Amino acid sequence: MLNHSKSRKSLRIFVRFACFMALAVALATPQPAFANAKYAGIVVDVKTGRTLYASNADAPRYPASLTKMMTLYVLFEEIERGRFSRDSQLQVSENAANQPPTKIGLRAGQTIKVDTAIRALAVKSANDVAVVVAENVSGSVPAFANRMTRTARAIGMKMTIFRNPSGLPDAKQKTTARDMALLGQALQDRFPQYYDYFSTRRFSWGKKNYRNTNRLLGAVRGVDGIKTGYTRASGFNLVTSVDRDGRKIVAVVMGGRTSKSRNAQMKTLIARYLPKAKRGKRTAPLLVARAAQPTIPSRPKPRPPTGTVDVAAPLVVANAAVPSAEVARAKPDASNSPADPIGEQIAGAARVTELGYARSENTERVRLAALVEVSARRHANADAPPQTGNRTPPAKVADSRQETPPPGGWHIQIGATPSEQAARRLLSDASSRAADILGAADPFTEPVTKDGQVLYRARFAGFAGKQEARTACVNLKRRSFSCLAVPN
Repeated sequence: MLNHSKSRKSLRIFVRFACFMALAVALATPQPAFANAKYAGIVVDVKTGRTLYASNADAPRYPASLTKMMTLYVLFEEIERGRFSRDSQLQVSENAANQPPTKIGLRAGQTIKVDTAIRALAVKSANDVAVVVAENVSGSVPAFANRMTRTARAIGMKMTIFRNPSGLPDAKQKTTARDMALLGQALQDRFPQYYDYFSTRRFSWGKKNYRNTNRLLGAVRGVDGIKTGYTRASGFNLVTSVDRDGRKIVAVVMGGRTSKSRNAQMKTLIARYLPKAKRGKRTAPLLVARAAQPTIPSRPKPRPPTGTVDVAAPLVVANAAVPSAEVARAKPDASNSPADPIGEQIAGAARVTELGYARSENTERVRLAALVEVSARRHANADAPPQTGNRTPPAKVADSRQETPPPGGWHIQIGATPSEQAARRLLSDASSRAADILGAADPFTEPVTKDGQVLYRARFAGFAGKQEARTACVNLKRRSFSCLAVPN
C-alpha cells in the first residue's frame, strides 16, 4: 500500500512538471497567425517584387507609429524640393508641445532642426515632433494628413488613409500590411540618401539619450531598419528591411500581442523566407508614384496662379512616365510658397538616379520646349509675392547650364528631374559639399524625354575613365548623394 501511494505521488509530480514544461514552451513559441485576430503579416522579395508570404495582408489595420514613415517621406520630399534643408529650423507650436507621449518634451516657442526632427521620429517616434513637422510643412495637421493620403495613393497604397502624422489613435486612420510593405520599399527607392536615418541606433535631445525602438537592429544580421509602432488598438507593429547575402526583403508584422512576440515572429519570417528571395540584379521596377488619385475628402479646383498649390511629389523612374499635370491639382496648403501651377508642378517632381542610360529623343525639340517652359515660369512668377517665414530658402544656382554635355571621358549622374532648376540645384549642392571629390569636373544638365515627358539629367563630366568615375560615385554616396557612373 505504501509503495502504491508513493507511485501515485510520483505520477502527480511528473504530470505537473510535464504541464509546466508544455506551458513554458507554448509561451516561448511565437503565436501562429490565426491565434491573434489583430495579426497581419507579409514578406516581399524586393529584387523581384514577389510576395513570399502573406497573412491578412490586405485586411484593414491601425498603423500606429508606422505612420511616421509617411511623415518622414513627405518631409524628405520637401527637402528635395528645396523648401527645407537639414539645417532648417522648425517652429514648435503649443499644439505640438501638448501632444501625449511618446515625446521628447518640446516647448512652445522652441525651434528644432530638421535633421534632429528626423532622428527623433526615426529613433524615438516622438509625437510632438511629428506635429511640428506637419504644421511647418502644411500649416495644420489636417492639411498635412491629406497630403500624406495623396502621397500614399501616388505610391500605390490603395487601402491607407491618414488622419494625423503621429499614429495616435483615430478610428479612421487605417492601412494594411501590404501598404506598409510598399511604403518601406518606397522610402528606400525614393530616398536612398536619407534611408540611413532608419538604422540610427541612438538619438540625444537635451540631457536625454534614446535607444531605437527597433530592437532587431544589431541583433539580426542584415536588418537595416525600418520602424516600430504600438497603440492598444493596433497591437505591436514592425516593418523591417533585411539585406543579406545578396538577397533583400521587406517584411511586416502587425498586431503582435507583445513587442517580444512580435519580434520573435519577425525573426521567424526572416529565417524562413529570406532564403527564398532571389540573388542577383533587381528585376522589379522601382516603385513609381503615379498621378494622384481623387483624395479623401475630394480635392478642390486649382487656385489662380497667385494662390498656393500643394503637391504630393511624384517619383520618376527610367521605365515609367512622369506623372501628368493632374498632380498639380492637389489640395492647397497655406504654408506653401506662392507660385504658378507650372512652377509648382516642376518643383514638386522628384530627383532620381535611374535614368543614366535612358535614350535621348529629339534633343533639339526637347531643348526648345524646355526654354518655352522656363520662359512661362519666369513670366508667371514675375508678379508672385516674395516668400516669407523663417524657412531656409533653396540654394541659389548660377544659370550656367550647357545644352550639350562636354565631350570626352566618363560622366557621373547624381539625379534626373522634370525641373531644370532642380537639376542645377543638385549640381550646385554637390559642387559645394563635395568639391574635394569632384575636383575640376564640369557640371551640366542634359534634357531627355521619356514617354513624352521632359526630364533633366544632373551630371558631371571630365572623368578620364570608368574607374575614376566609379570611385567618385563611391565617395559621393558616402556623403549621402545618389550617383551613377555612365560612359559619354
